[in-house]
Amino acid sequence: MEIDLNPRVLNLLTKQINRLSQESLEGVKPIINEENFLDVQVEITGPEGTPYHGGIFKCKLEFPSDFPISPPKGYFLTKIFHPNISNGGEICVNTLKKDWNPSNWSLSNIFNVIRCLLIQPFPESALNEEAGRMFMENYELYFKHAQLYTSINAMPKQIFTPAKRPQTHIEKLKKWLRRD
Repeated sequence: MEIDLNPRVLNLLTKQINRLSQESLEGVKPIINEENFLDVQVEITGPEGTPYHGGIFKCKLEFPSDFPISPPKGYFLTKIFHPNISNGGEICVNTLKKDWNPSNWSLSNIFNVIRCLLIQPFPESALNEEAGRMFMENYELYFKHAQLYTSINAMPKQIFTPAKRPQTHIEKLKKWLRRD
């Protein structure tokens, strides 16, 4: 996707990306694409005490051609069960909607707000109606459902190798006798 941004805006965005990569923002790790610096992605670690704990969620921002007048759109690339995140990954958060301030923004703030959304969802403005309803009516069921999504989609995959069975004394002796 090619966007035509003002060179001043590109410069400002580049500085923000550099700042984001140098800051130590809790639970947010930038993924730098040196070939396309408009491909702004992070990995968000699921906060403790939430159904997302232990998960690693990829998230990205897409910038409109009139950025920063209009806010970027946020998306989760990792499938997640959350009231404010659609099944397609679109994020509904006021910072990127009605509370957007074109003169006072930072990538750090945007991603911090998105991470905080994992701690405190707002089911009143749900993009995922099922998750919003479940959150309001049966939080325990919501928590388990979101935890299941996290375990399937966001947990680091472990590579298992079969354990090697120890050789018996007889097998060791046979092996020793066969060597040339």
